[in-house]
Amino acid sequence: MDYHYQPIPLPEREELSDEEALARARAYYQCIRQRHTVRDFSSRPVSRELIERCILAAGTAPSGANHQPWHFVCINDPDTKHQIRVAAEREEAEFYSGRAGDTWLSDLADLGTNQHKPFLETAPWLIAIFAERYGVDTDGKKRKNYYTAESVGIATGFLLNALHQAGLATLTHTPNPMKFLNEILDRPSNERPYILLVVGHAAENAMIPKAATVKKPLNEIASWFPDRK
Repeated sequence: MDYHYQPIPLPEREELSDEEALARARAYYQCIRQRHTVRDFSSRPVSRELIERCILAAGTAPSGANHQPWHFVCINDPDTKHQIRVAAEREEAEFYSGRAGDTWLSDLADLGTNQHKPFLETAPWLIAIFAERYGVDTDGKKRKNYYTAESVGIATGFLLNALHQAGLATLTHTPNPMKFLNEILDRPSNERPYILLVVGHAAENAMIPKAATVKKPLNEIASWFPDRK
């Protein structure tokens, strides 16, 4: 089998001293810790070019066999956003009326969420992120994708970070099921809706649940093996 492996020199690299690397890591943490999930959005416009730059950043994410099994549909049309809101709230109404189960709903109580999702229309942009179950070439032949969920999850993380770096607020919305996104956005059956990302500027009077600001400390999210500090 011919793999066509063609190695090239590493295109870009940045050499930092230990001190510079630590300073940059500290600065990044101070930046990213200011990212919060927002549900109160302003209708202030956001340019398409800004969204495009952030999508390009997401597209640099690593993926299984470099198949890049993701697709981002960027929506700012009011009628389409309304259709998405109606469909999403229909699913959310069933979720909050019992489909989620008592334990899940109890865990959500501190976050103050419910089936009403006005942000789906207020925010200037929705980005529907799709995961490709398999690829399709120009001849219609299927191509297997690998580690699809992991790959799309990493790309989504890149996108969230890029949007935050650009001063935008975000909300990861995951009504279940989300098949309505395929229908409304005319996406093929090999693509599975992964996340509906709400993007824009936080409203001036935006509020967030206090519980959401509590993050686990380092000793609860990391361990060192062997521990030879």
